[in-house]
Amino acid sequence: MVTARRFPLGSATTLTELEDDPHPRLALLRAHEPVSWVPVLGGWLVTRRDLALRVMRDAATFTVDDPRFSTAQVVGPSMLSLEGAEHKRHRAPFTDPFRTHDVHDRFTGFVEREAARLVEGIRPRGSAELRRAVAGPLAVAVVAESLGLVDADAEAVLSWYDAIVGAVSDITAGLPANPDGAAAFDQLRGSVEATVAAGTDASVLVAAAESARLKLPEVVANAAVLMFGGIETTEGMIANAVLHLLAHPGQLALVHADPGLVDAAIEESLRLEPAAAVVDRYATADVTIGGADVRRGDLVVVSLAGANRDPEVFEDPDCFDLRRANSRLQLAFAHGPHFCLGAHLARLETRVCLLALLDRLPGLRLDPASPTAPRGLVFRKPPALHVRWDVPAQR
Repeated sequence: MVTARRFPLGSATTLTELEDDPHPRLALLRAHEPVSWVPVLGGWLVTRRDLALRVMRDAATFTVDDPRFSTAQVVGPSMLSLEGAEHKRHRAPFTDPFRTHDVHDRFTGFVEREAARLVEGIRPRGSAELRRAVAGPLAVAVVAESLGLVDADAEAVLSWYDAIVGAVSDITAGLPANPDGAAAFDQLRGSVEATVAAGTDASVLVAAAESARLKLPEVVANAAVLMFGGIETTEGMIANAVLHLLAHPGQLALVHADPGLVDAAIEESLRLEPAAAVVDRYATADVTIGGADVRRGDLVVVSLAGANRDPEVFEDPDCFDLRRANSRLQLAFAHGPHFCLGAHLARLETRVCLLALLDRLPGLRLDPASPTAPRGLVFRKPPALHVRWDVPAQR
């Protein structure tokens, strides 16, 4: 009751509004309770950008290394769930392959070919649901290519991903993990072991195993983590960017007139609706932040969605504006030691996909019969993205 009186806005927050349209509530919290106790989350919610940065930068006080971290319960310790020297040891073998230059050299051709293939496949139809027809398949194909598993195609990778994510979601909800998750992880383990034994140069996993920094089970755990980030958030990032552009015809016209603005569109979309809306941390000590007295062991949820619409940083923050000068200050890829490893690859995929869609599907527009908006508590994207375009009459 004391907490409810101290944080009335947080205590009144519902899961429904956080899942459906969180931004009005996040704005209230940011203005009046920037670190607020939110009972439906079982922890503190941080919504102001400067405080979000403080939490994400201070891994000593706000850690991911906690037994409650659900992903680690399914796949084991990884770069996602470790801190300090152990985090660096797990992350280091994967850093170089995902740097900007390396991503461009290795993946541009593959992403362009795959995006073109997917878009050409739907072009004669005149309509499609883009998440399942293009965004999702592209993200899965790129993950399969980046992992370089010798005996697994994109379909297998997707099936493992679905099962493992299902098990993680069960644990997060306080339920027993679906055994399909363990079975899928065993299949992934077998594929990683076969890939490492084959020693193919095409796989980042082989390089990680040969670096002498990671043992084979650790390579497997990090392969699962790469699947999470490479599929879920990239699919959402593409779908959100398409939705934002098509929902704002004036901004879309700017990109048609100058395709070089597509990068600005991506950054502004990331700011307005990050595909991963929150990141979790756990307090390692009693600490006061944003006027709230956080206790050791408390869950601290950083709202990237809230931080990205902080009016102290972004003028008119609810507006989608390609001309915004500081949109790259968005925090959609988190910050600090756990900044998203695949940020450059996700940007590449989104850029190539947007350009392919706009170039090959004339008159691309949202289907007015199927209105949509992003949804989700943790991962936010439209449940479906129905679009139409003009198909030239056959002569």
